[in-house]
Amino acid sequence: MEVPEVIVCVDCGQSAHRLTIPPEEGWEIGDYVAYRCSGCNDRWDLVVCHEDAGEIAPDSFAAEARAILQARADNQATGEN
Repeated sequence: MEVPEVIVCVDCGQSAHRLTIPPEEGWEIGDYVAYRCSGCNDRWDLVVCHEDAGEIAPDSFAAEARAILQARADNQATGEN
């Protein structure tokens, strides 16, 4: 399976490029993939979670990360853990 070399940064919308070198045996579900944004320099550590990750648009990873961040912000606002 393949993972995108470039995704969209959740914070600034610029390109975030993959830092992690592909494993010799290929990507597997549960692998961590690190990206660094070319705009704001944030680092994103994502987990491969779809068997067809190569067919998922790079924006899907950003949308998933946005949803996680929004859920955390909502939990902090309501005082939940």
